[in-house]
Amino acid sequence: MGSNALSSSIVLTCRKRMAEAPVATTRNFTSVLKHELSQAIALLQKSNIAPVDLAQAAIGPGMAVFTRYSKVLDAEGNSLSVKQALALINEKLDEVLASQEGDFDADTRWAVAWFEQSGFEAGEFGVAEVLSKAKVTSIDGLVHAGIVKAGAGKVRLLKPDELAAGWDPAGEKRLTAWETVHQLIRALEAGGEGAAAELVAKLGTKAEAARELAYRLYTICERKKRAQEALSYNGLVQSWPEIQRLAQQTQTTSPQPSQTGLFS
Repeated sequence: MGSNALSSSIVLTCRKRMAEAPVATTRNFTSVLKHELSQAIALLQKSNIAPVDLAQAAIGPGMAVFTRYSKVLDAEGNSLSVKQALALINEKLDEVLASQEGDFDADTRWAVAWFEQSGFEAGEFGVAEVLSKAKVTSIDGLVHAGIVKAGAGKVRLLKPDELAAGWDPAGEKRLTAWETVHQLIRALEAGGEGAAAELVAKLGTKAEAARELAYRLYTICERKKRAQEALSYNGLVQSWPEIQRLAQQTQTTSPQPSQTGLFS
C-alpha cells in the first residue's frame, strides 16, 4: 500500500509431455515457432488484446511449441534453456509484427522505419531521402501526404497534436495508415472516444489498418523507451471496441439519401 506496484494475473495450462517427444534443433524450433506464433498473434489482435499485454500473452503459444520437444539443441549440441527460449519467442514476436508492415502503404512503411530510428525528432534530409528511395516513395510525396515537415536540411514526422483538426479522409488524395492512426489518436486525446468514432465511421474498413499499426508502433516505443508515445498507441487499441460501437451507432443513425423515383 502507498507504493507504485504492478499486479499481474497469469494462468498456466499444463499438459504431460509425450514420452516419445522428439528432439529439435534451434532452427527447427524457430521455424515452427514463427509459423504458429504468427497465427496466435493474429488471434490475439483480433480479440483486441492491449499492446502492453501482447508480449506476455505471446509467451503462452511460444512455450507451447518449446515444450512440445523433449529438448531443443543449439549449434553446439547444448540444450536450450527456458530463458533462451523466451528470448527467441520475443525475437519472433518482433518479426511477426514487422512482417505486418507489408500490408501498409509505402509512405507508412517509410514513416515506421523513420520513427524507429528518430521518433518525432528531426533528422538529416539526406538520410530521409535515401530511406524514401528504399521504401519507393519521396520526401515531397510524404510532405504532400501531410505526415512530415521538411526544411533547412531536416525532416521530421508530425506529432498527433500538430495534425489538422476537422480532417476528412474522404478528401485525402494520398491517404496513409500512418496519418490515419495519428489522426485517431489526436481525436481520441482531444475529444474522447466519440470524436475518434466519427473518424472511424468515415474511414470504414480502412480504420482496421490503424489498429494493426498501433500494435507495431507500441512495440517500437517499448523497445526504445518512449513511454509517452507508447501510452497513446496502447490507449487507442484499448478504446477500440467502444470506438467501433459508437462508430456503428453513428452510421446507423445517419440519415440515408432518399432514392429518386423513375419519374421524379
